[in-house]
Amino acid sequence: MSKICQITGKKVITGNNVSHSNRKTRRTFEPNLQVKRFFVPEMDQWITLKVSAAGLRTINKLGIYNAMQKSADKGFLYKV
Repeated sequence: MSKICQITGKKVITGNNVSHSNRKTRRTFEPNLQVKRFFVPEMDQWITLKVSAAGLRTINKLGIYNAMQKSADKGFLYKV
């Protein structure tokens, strides 16, 4: 399963671990993802999404149906 938020599109990015001696080794920064179930009253069904903490805040602000429509328009979610 890919580590991409289905609402915001956040995904894994890479960077460096920097030690005290200023040595650099590659590392990954992973988004804070949770698998959550949401009830969509407009569709009258439950859906399961993999969302980041920021995605949960977006859903709380816009509502699940509007958030799904916006993410589908941006190409992060395939069906609405």
